Amino acid sequence: MTPSPSRSAAPLDPRLTAAFAEVPVVASVVGTQPLRQFLTAPAKVCILASFAVGQLPQVVPALGRAGKTVFVNVDSSPGLAQDRGALEFIKNMGAHGVVSTRLSLIEKGRPLGLLTMMKVFVTDRSNLRRSTDAISRGAPDLVEIMPAPIITRMSAQAQRAMSPSVAAGFVESPADVALALALGSAAAATSDPRLWSLRRDQLPPVPPAALKRPAVPQE
Repeated sequence: MTPSPSRSAAPLDPRLTAAFAEVPVVASVVGTQPLRQFLTAPAKVCILASFAVGQLPQVVPALGRAGKTVFVNVDSSPGLAQDRGALEFIKNMGAHGVVSTRLSLIEKGRPLGLLTMMKVFVTDRSNLRRSTDAISRGAPDLVEIMPAPIITRMSAQAQRAMSPSVAAGFVESPADVALALALGSAAAATSDPRLWSLRRDQLPPVPPAALKRPAVPQE
């Protein structure tokens, strides 16, 4: 898969570099049930999803006090508006960043001092081009690429245009995390609590054959 002209790989924000230094995993915390597991896990970064707007003012500060870096998925927070006011609300409660598929929200996040993570679903070449165009305009701090296995089908050029990235979707084992990192992602995101304790020195080796990208016709 080849993208239209876009940005080169952007540097990872130093706050995220430090957060991923030991555990290169983003915890996708869906609803309140996994919160306790994440609070005691070594993983430092989370994405809160499916939290109602009334729950966030209690959850976000508690995670901050525990030393966690908190992103809020604006698209999946019931009752949260899709505008600048929502981003200011998230910022004021102590969240570090926001996640959205919407370019307009990504563009509004940075001036507020929020880290931004743009979520993209790569389903075909035309979708890839649209995504890289949006990423070039929004300049997010991170790109959440879904599903993770698609990265092996992307050209190196396409992946650079979507970097720094977090591989998400179908991340189910330490081998999946290791492969995502070996292919160039800064981290992998998963809702599986068993992987929230996966340290870099525990990653399994990646077979060289797994890193070979298939030939992709150029257009």
